[in-house]
Amino acid sequence: MSARVDVSIAPNDARAALRLFHPTGNIVTAEMIRQLDEALGSLAARPHLKLVTLEGAGEDFSFGASVPEHAPGEIDRVLPQMHGLIRQLLAFPAATGAIVRGRCLGGGFELALACDFIFAGESAVLGLPEIALGVFPPAASAILPARLGTARATRALLTGELTPASDWLVFGLLEFVVPDARLQAMVDRWFEAHLAPRSAAALRHATAAARLSLREHVDAVLPRLERLYLHDLMKTADAAEGVRAFLDKRQPNWTDR
Repeated sequence: MSARVDVSIAPNDARAALRLFHPTGNIVTAEMIRQLDEALGSLAARPHLKLVTLEGAGEDFSFGASVPEHAPGEIDRVLPQMHGLIRQLLAFPAATGAIVRGRCLGGGFELALACDFIFAGESAVLGLPEIALGVFPPAASAILPARLGTARATRALLTGELTPASDWLVFGLLEFVVPDARLQAMVDRWFEAHLAPRSAAALRHATAAARLSLREHVDAVLPRLERLYLHDLMKTADAAEGVRAFLDKRQPNWTDR
């Protein structure tokens, strides 16, 4: 079964929800990127919209990007598409939020990081395990230091450690962490308290203002990180070995080259 993105819009047009579905942990495939791009493009013209949320179907937000699509020959096509989606989220005219349960890893975490807010259930575990495949996450490398600080971002990027939502809350990255069964209700209450009473026009301009420095930073840094990934990293033997080992379900044999 292929990836899909389900779109729902509140009757008053103030909210919309994008639900990611892939039978294998909502992995972020090129097809899912395309559908998210189309969905955001269609929603951007709605003047009453105040919040768009992303969430994963089932128990997990997303296991991350499709590993087969990160093989040499595929990644040159898929990575620029993913980065275009990240820029689209950062430029979206309404506030955005990720509703996270279960695993939120790699490319899935990058999508959440590109949102204005992250709301998490107690089951949520967030991390950037790409280093175990011999690679790194370019979008997270641009966004996480700006949102959280260099020291914490460096630890996440270099160790690949998967961290519970409660720890990320202490770091200041999440809006709140609540039991999974209460998560949707808490997001609804948060919206009614903070965004629903506001002018959608005022929120559009305030959102653009709040993101301005982050967008300028990402616009300057992400192309350089993309080149580092595609033109330098992907020429190493270990980057290809990491993908092969994952697909073969074995430990990688690093050559350090």
